[in-house]
Amino acid sequence: MNVSTGSSILLCVRSLGLVTLVVRDYDEAIRFYVDGLGFTLVEDEPQGDKRWVVVSAGGGASLLLAQASSEEEKARVGDQTGGRVGFFLNTDDFDRDHARMTEFGVRFLETPRDEVYGRVAVFEDLYGNRWDLLQPARA
Repeated sequence: MNVSTGSSILLCVRSLGLVTLVVRDYDEAIRFYVDGLGFTLVEDEPQGDKRWVVVSAGGGASLLLAQASSEEEKARVGDQTGGRVGFFLNTDDFDRDHARMTEFGVRFLETPRDEVYGRVAVFEDLYGNRWDLLQPARA
């Protein structure tokens, strides 16, 4: 809805395709997201001194891993959401994935808890970005 006029705007957007995550190093990020979180490496294409690297957890948006190059970008690595949880990784088996991630060395910031929306625990990626591991409550 257009706030100034009160009219609706019809868009043909169907989905969110990519979310950019600024990383320190392509290869260490690929290892963490693929080996540690179970993502799939979808694309890894050289582009001069950069690479086009996309990883996916399955359904929904994929992550575009963008290596920081400027000092401003480097300062944002690990704090893209100001310390808030910015990413949500859904699972159909919380205990299995929590155990697997813990074994890999993923740092959970809390013990798992049950909320009205599902079973959840906050963890940090290798740079300090906060994520929720979430098994949604059954509808």
